[in-house]
Amino acid sequence: MKTRGLTFLSLAICIVHIIPFYILITSSFKKADDYSSSWSVPGYVFLDNFTNAWEHANLGRVFFNNIVITALAVILLVLLGSIASYPLARYPTKFNKKIYVIFVSALIVPPLSILVPLYNIMVDMGGMNTFWGVILLHVTFQLPITIFFYTGFISTIPRELDEAAMLDGAGRAELFFRIIMPLLKPVTSSSIIITGVWIWNDYQFSVFFLQSSKVHNITVALSQFFAQYNSNIGWVAAGALLGMLPMVAVFLFLQKYFIQGLSSGAVKG
Repeated sequence: MKTRGLTFLSLAICIVHIIPFYILITSSFKKADDYSSSWSVPGYVFLDNFTNAWEHANLGRVFFNNIVITALAVILLVLLGSIASYPLARYPTKFNKKIYVIFVSALIVPPLSILVPLYNIMVDMGGMNTFWGVILLHVTFQLPITIFFYTGFISTIPRELDEAAMLDGAGRAELFFRIIMPLLKPVTSSSIIITGVWIWNDYQFSVFFLQSSKVHNITVALSQFFAQYNSNIGWVAAGALLGMLPMVAVFLFLQKYFIQGLSSGAVKG
């Protein structure tokens, strides 16, 4: 009975998550003058939504912007997060514990609650409508969760590896990058997926700090299809489907490490 209940609950959760994708797919293949229910499957295939979304939203340029922002931000997060987490995990002194608590506590701060001072800082720094400006914001707000995962995972790695490497003459840098870093593939994959998806789909920062059409990301570019008196749902749905493909590919490539990284890092942390 308990197994059946869990199975039913799992199916219900899956259905709840599948419904939005189903509506997204059906909407992307419907004509603008098709006012049938979003639940109904169109009896035709209308591909112009994809070409129109690509051309009118300039998705070629937008994809390039997204890739640059996401890739550079994720690379910085992996490097800074792993390097910062190593001493926090290996040397749990009172000072390091306080630093760790400060990082984890930053997770509860809503980014939009400090939007006004952030905006002023970005203007003063000249970071408006620049890649480096929004990358800096993403790294700042995603670094706490990255450190949370890495610290927990590194704590599960035996210290005997460090001692053996140092007895062989390895320095701290060589120890970390040659011994520890290769063992961090699971948590690195989890961090890439979690932070990468958040950055790729970001709207709250991008709409304020990437106002120029030359630096728009996917979410901001697609939002231009919504107007006060007219909205083209088909174009938005088609553009959203195209926009999600890169992250789906990344997840499929890294999925074998994803669950292992979450269970080993987050639970221990």
